[in-house]
Amino acid sequence: MQAQQLLPLLPELIRAGIRRGLTPFNAWWRRGWIYRRFLKGPLADHIVFHPWDALPRRLEEADSLLRGRFRFHGQTVEVPDGVSVFDLTPPNIAWQEALHGFSWLPALSTAGGDGARRLATNLIGQWVKRHGKYSQIAWAPHVMARRLAHIFSHGRLVILNSEMMWRSRLFVSLREQCRMLERISMEAPDGLPRLETAAVLALSGLCLDDSPKRLEIGLARLQNEIERQILPDGGHVSRSPEALLSAYRHVIMVMEALSAVGAEPPHALRNAHDRMAPMLRFFRHADGALALFNGGAEGDPRMIAGLLARDDIRGQPFHHARHSAYQRQAAGRTLCLLDCGKTPPGAFALGAHAGAGAFELSSGNDRIVVNCGSGGLTHQAWNAALRATAAHSTLTLSDTSSAQILPAGLARDLLGPRLMGGPKEPVARRVETAQGWTAEAMHDAYVELFGVRHERQITLSPQGLMVTGRDRLVPVGDRATAGLGFAVRFHIHPDVRVSPLEGGGILLKLPGGEGWRFRAGGGSLDVEESVYLGGPTVRRAEQLVVTGTMKEAPAEIAWVFEQIVA
Repeated sequence: MQAQQLLPLLPELIRAGIRRGLTPFNAWWRRGWIYRRFLKGPLADHIVFHPWDALPRRLEEADSLLRGRFRFHGQTVEVPDGVSVFDLTPPNIAWQEALHGFSWLPALSTAGGDGARRLATNLIGQWVKRHGKYSQIAWAPHVMARRLAHIFSHGRLVILNSEMMWRSRLFVSLREQCRMLERISMEAPDGLPRLETAAVLALSGLCLDDSPKRLEIGLARLQNEIERQILPDGGHVSRSPEALLSAYRHVIMVMEALSAVGAEPPHALRNAHDRMAPMLRFFRHADGALALFNGGAEGDPRMIAGLLARDDIRGQPFHHARHSAYQRQAAGRTLCLLDCGKTPPGAFALGAHAGAGAFELSSGNDRIVVNCGSGGLTHQAWNAALRATAAHSTLTLSDTSSAQILPAGLARDLLGPRLMGGPKEPVARRVETAQGWTAEAMHDAYVELFGVRHERQITLSPQGLMVTGRDRLVPVGDRATAGLGFAVRFHIHPDVRVSPLEGGGILLKLPGGEGWRFRAGGGSLDVEESVYLGGPTVRRAEQLVVTGTMKEAPAEIAWVFEQIVA
């Protein structure tokens, strides 16, 4: 990436460098006797309210923990008898954060029983003994927030009938953690972690009765983050459906805690809730899970259903989410979602994808066209490839992504792997035609490099039996475009069987029994290998690829998905 492209990041780089330079001093100061005096104060002796947590919990996870296997984000650590897991070397930072965030507590709480209670009690006691004072990762604001949220939601397992001295040590630790969180919550990584940290700070003022002021501070910070991160149409500024789901989960937890103690939710919080629920429905396929855009995975359908069941208003999604920059077309059993937006700003682009113009298509409970998904923290080696344009169901020009990840080096080390570039002035329209509603998206991500604009039109027939599309590559200015290669990719869900048809075209056999036919013109059609990471595992898949080369005139690729009706 050229130096002039990094120049706008200079103020951020300086601030990040200063923060990193101060880290050793902050750790020394916060562990000291003087600082710890500021963490004293009134001591709660019980949890006033145990929030309902929508996070999915599986009994097999508890069974693994009871056998001494701690598995987080695809990494497993075996704990020998007589050894504390907190004394072992963590395989990576993500695993370490999950351990200190008490990610093991929900599964043990769900399993219940003496064995799970004994293990959870021992683990909490070990943590308090070894990490009762500030340390870099264990007391990071977002890690501390996750730990507190899990204790508030699932602490019944260990607090009821607990030994008096153990219980006293726990509540002393909770007091210090909550007061520390109040002091450093704004140091949480910008983006979703900061919103979650603000929500848990407010929650701590509701679940513990030691500080009404902490509730006020938490709600004020949460409202500030909602104003920064939740768009007017209810989407998250990262443009990730899964990030929206996580933010909504935390909003629900705070609102229900307020209701439980007889307090009225602030207008900003209620308003955000009422906007976010319809946007979650916007991104939801009929199988109950989310579309894969901008680093988001499918999510757990039961979790999504459980959260949306708590929405009394039942607001329905828009057809065109203008602020989130997505289009939604639905007819019959068919749903089509189209990305019409630009790269999210700043730190909100840490997980963003170069998927300008990408779309997903489903029929009933069966997904047909998908994006490849995200490696996340479990399959981190896949992340760079999956963030590229080629991993999305859209057009790629000259084997070049429409946006680029900040390259390895000092800037990336300080700011993280954020996405840079992409469309500057994308355009989206929605038009009603005799053939049905047409969604149009145009982006200029390739104009600076190649002098070419990408235009995409997708029309869904009134009965939902046909999806027709057109991709155009239009020269902008007088730059020569002849000889530029293009590829229009349609990644097919791994559950769909792909078969070439005699005479041309592709037959797509869906798990539910439906058959769809795909045809394309304007290039050469081939079937190639692909991958799918919408869930926790890497799955083999296939993709339909239409390739060709631009001439001097605009290039046009037409394609159609048509349901085969008996």
